[in-house]
Amino acid sequence: MDSKNTLPKHVAIIMDGNGRWAKKRFMPRVMGHRQGKNNVKKLIQHSSQKGVQVLTIYAFSSENWRRPSEEVSFLMKLFLESLKEELAEMHETGLKVNFLGDLSLLSEPLEALMRETEVLTHPNKGMILNVAVNYGSRSEMLRATKMLCQEARDGKINPDDLTEDLFSQYLYTKGIPDPDLLIRTSGESRISNFLLWQCAYTELYFTDTLFPDFNPNEYDKALNWYASRERRYGMISEQI
Repeated sequence: MDSKNTLPKHVAIIMDGNGRWAKKRFMPRVMGHRQGKNNVKKLIQHSSQKGVQVLTIYAFSSENWRRPSEEVSFLMKLFLESLKEELAEMHETGLKVNFLGDLSLLSEPLEALMRETEVLTHPNKGMILNVAVNYGSRSEMLRATKMLCQEARDGKINPDDLTEDLFSQYLYTKGIPDPDLLIRTSGESRISNFLLWQCAYTELYFTDTLFPDFNPNEYDKALNWYASRERRYGMISEQI
């Protein structure tokens, strides 16, 4: 799995199962989230070491606001704590960090720190780390459509000139290649409103492993599985 030809350039991960991990150990759900946070750092480092160019993690969906208020509050504090702890190291290691989603609904200190992180790491040349926070793919596409409609109304674009490539420039992932591999942990077999447009030709890997247990060895299993796939994009094997 060392061949650059078989390594996904862009890996997306739906980090699921933190609460169940904690429940199995008779611990509060929030302890599962803390353990999951510790695991994220390992996977970021492993991705970078492997040569993955882009890693996108689904940290908090727009639907996650429906969870118990105590859990949501803990997650927001955990985001703030994690950024404060890790920002300097992420910058030193060359990570370029983007946040995908509507950050306006977050607390002012958290949104400000996320914006500061993006600005600070923007010039970096290492792996791109996208963190989806208050993200929903349907709302992302609706947002893009509204922006395009407004520009058409203002005479800045001609609707007849609209292409898939142009539409993609209005998404949060503007300028970033689509995921080659999407991993979801915890045994769920759905993508839960995550990168719906971007994952049109993405290889989908589902594992029963709960996210806190999804260590680099488990990650390598997903990468090896990806290496076995034949990606045809509508063509036949002989054309590849």
